[in-house]
Amino acid sequence: MIKKIFGTFGTRVLNAVCNFITLWFGTHYLGAEAWGVGGIVILDVSLLLIGVEFLAGSGLIYFTPRKSYRTLFKISYIWSAIIVAIYALLFYLCSFIPSGFAQHFTKFFGEGAEFIPQGYHTLVLLLVFIYSLHNFNLATLLGKERVGTNNILFIIQFMTQMCSMLFYIFVLDIRNANAFVYSFLTGYTVGYLCGLTQIWPYLKEKGNDSMRETIKEMFKFGTIIQLSTLVSMLNRRLSFLIIKGFWGDAKVGVYNAATQVSEAPKMIGQSIAMVQFSKISNLTDNELAAKITTQLLKTAVVLTALCLLVVCIIPTSVYSWLFTADFAKMRIVMIALAPGVVFMAANMVFCHYFSGVNIPKHNLYGALVGLAVTVPSLYLLIPPLGMVGAGISASITHFATILYQWIVFKRINNISAKELLVTKEDLKMLLGEIKVIFNK
Repeated sequence: MIKKIFGTFGTRVLNAVCNFITLWFGTHYLGAEAWGVGGIVILDVSLLLIGVEFLAGSGLIYFTPRKSYRTLFKISYIWSAIIVAIYALLFYLCSFIPSGFAQHFTKFFGEGAEFIPQGYHTLVLLLVFIYSLHNFNLATLLGKERVGTNNILFIIQFMTQMCSMLFYIFVLDIRNANAFVYSFLTGYTVGYLCGLTQIWPYLKEKGNDSMRETIKEMFKFGTIIQLSTLVSMLNRRLSFLIIKGFWGDAKVGVYNAATQVSEAPKMIGQSIAMVQFSKISNLTDNELAAKITTQLLKTAVVLTALCLLVVCIIPTSVYSWLFTADFAKMRIVMIALAPGVVFMAANMVFCHYFSGVNIPKHNLYGALVGLAVTVPSLYLLIPPLGMVGAGISASITHFATILYQWIVFKRINNISAKELLVTKEDLKMLLGEIKVIFNK
C-alpha cells in the first residue's frame, strides 16, 4: 500500500509542478481578472458535477468490486447524459427570468455576482459531461485497485491541460479566460479517450446485475457523499462570491492563486486518501480499516504541515516576482489558509474512511457543521479583512468539520487521542517501507 501511496504522491507532485507552471503563465499573460473568471468557471463545473456524481462519482470505487462492470457503465453514461440535459434546460429557462430578480440578487451579493460568468454556459456543460465520463474511468480503475493506471491517466490529463493552455496562449493568441477553460476541456477529453482503452476489457466480462436494484443502492450511497461534497463546495463558492461582490474579479483572481499555491501540499492527503479508499473498499474487517486510517491520518497531517511551513516562509517579494505585483498579497492570504489545509488533509482521510466502511452520512454531517461556521464567519471577516478574512474563515470551517469527524471516529472505534501521537514505531514502519521500495 505504501508503494501505491508513493506512486500516487509522485503523480500529485508532478501535477503540482504543472499547476505552478500554468499559474505562472496565467498570471503573466492572462492577468488577475481573467484568472478570477477562469477560477469561477472551474469551480462552477465542480458544483454542477455533484448532480452527476450522485450515481457516477466516487461511490463507483466502492461498487466496482461488488457489481457488474457493464451495469455500472450503462448507469453512469445514461445518468450523466440526463443530468447535463437537465442543466441545459435550466440554463435556458433562467434566460427568461425578469431583470428585476437579477437586480435584487446583485444588491444582496454585489455587482457581477452571477452564478456562471457570461458566455461560458455551453463550455461549462461540455466540461461537466466530458469530465463525468473521464471520472468514470478513473474511479472504476481505483475500484479494481489499478492505482498505477489511474495515476498514468491523471498524468495524461493534466500534462495535456498544461501544454494545450500554452498552445492557446502563444499559438492561437488567446489572452483571456478562454485559454484556461479550453485547456481543461482538452485535458479531460484526451484523458477520457485514453481511459477507454483501459476499461474496454471489463465491458466484455459476463454478468449483469439488476439496473433498478443497483441504482437504488448507488443512489442511497451517492446521495450522502454528494450532499456532503455539495455543502463543502458551497463553503468554497461562497467565499469567491462574496469577495467578488465586495472587491471584483481581480481580487478573486489573487485569492484563487493563493488558494492554488497553499493547497498544493494537500496532494499528500489526496494521495494517501485515494489509496486508503481503494484498499478499505475491498476490506470486510472494520477494525483493520480503522487501524490503517489512524496510521495514514498521522502521516497525512505531519507531512502536510511540514510542506506548508516551507510554503509560508517564502518571502512576499518572491511571490511578487513570480506572479507579478498584482499577486503580491498572496502570501498573507496563504498564511491564513495554511491551518485549514492541514485540517483538510485530515478531513480527506476521515471522509474516505467513512465512505469505505459504508457510513458516509458522517461526511455530510461534518460538512454541515462546517457550513454552519462558514456563513457567519465569511460575512463577519471578509468586509473588514478582505481575502485574509476569507482564508481565516476557511481554516475555521475545516477545523469544525474534522472536530466532528474525529469525535465520531473515536466513538465508533473506541480510540483515544493518545493514538494520534506519532511514535517511534510509526517512524520505523514508514522508513522501513520506504527502504524496501527504494531497494526494489
